[in-house]
Amino acid sequence: MVDVSYKKRLMDYFKKNLKKGYPIDTLRVALINQGYLRPTVDEAAREAIKDMAAEAPILKEKPQIEHEMIIEDSPIVIKKSFWKKFISFFKR
Repeated sequence: MVDVSYKKRLMDYFKKNLKKGYPIDTLRVALINQGYLRPTVDEAAREAIKDMAAEAPILKEKPQIEHEMIIEDSPIVIKKSFWKKFISFFKR
């Protein structure tokens, strides 16, 4: 079994760097390349993510979307489509 303080230091490393915006896979590969054991790194990553998820605030209200219609005083002009104009050109 891995020493608790050893795993705690790895968890703190993950938390600190995840908050900075580094991807989890990059951090895992960096630690494995430095000689840390893969199962220990994976376990510390899982624990760090679980701790960070528990600390995240829970959003209780949904955002309110508002719509506004803009009506201008000018009349709406309906234009013929390209193909209707094209066909009417040959019907003359």
